[in-house]
Amino acid sequence: MPGQLFIVATPIGNLGDISERAKSTLASVDAVLCEDTRVTAKLMSVLGIKKTLISYHQHSSLKKTDEILQRLNNGDKLALVTDAGTPGISDPGGRLIEAVNAKLHDRIEMIPIPGPNAAIATLSISGFPTDKFTFLGFPPHKKKRTEFFTIVKNSVWTAVFYESTHRIIKTLEQLSEAIGDRPIVVGRELTKLHETIYRGTAAEVTKQLESTSIKGEFVIVIAPK
Repeated sequence: MPGQLFIVATPIGNLGDISERAKSTLASVDAVLCEDTRVTAKLMSVLGIKKTLISYHQHSSLKKTDEILQRLNNGDKLALVTDAGTPGISDPGGRLIEAVNAKLHDRIEMIPIPGPNAAIATLSISGFPTDKFTFLGFPPHKKKRTEFFTIVKNSVWTAVFYESTHRIIKTLEQLSEAIGDRPIVVGRELTKLHETIYRGTAAEVTKQLESTSIKGEFVIVIAPK
């Protein structure tokens, strides 16, 4: 039997969002590849599933990738998960998916188990055109930030990207300088207890955040040019 790699989406907050198919897949595989085994262990405990958890993250070595490829080549069934959401979307699991496609695409099955994704969730309530959109991941920390915001400014499609609690205010300030009064939507802590949706210009959303909370994980959606 050929090996199988399941790309399994997991909840971004609310555990009720995990699908029955995701649960049955996690219960059926030989091992689960995790961005953080501690995070995945908590999810598996809630689901009542006991499996070998293998750490696979942005600092994993090429040797670790080769070991996983060998297991797949030997016929193992493995699941890849990220801490939250869909693996490979602004996520280190993308490197493994790329390696599998490059070296084993004709010898194993790679099967997506779709589910939660923060960018898509926020786009769905943005009210901006979504027949086409640009996903930009996280803004660069230092170099190429000006280039990043220029891309956002000039986008003729709705643009969406992620930001952390530590940089959200700085990012909104730079975004305001780039796009002026163009409307945006910001989702904070989606599907979690303190989920909040902010709407307005970048400057207006900054004031709203400062009057509520800047803690959490953020998705920023910008109306097209």
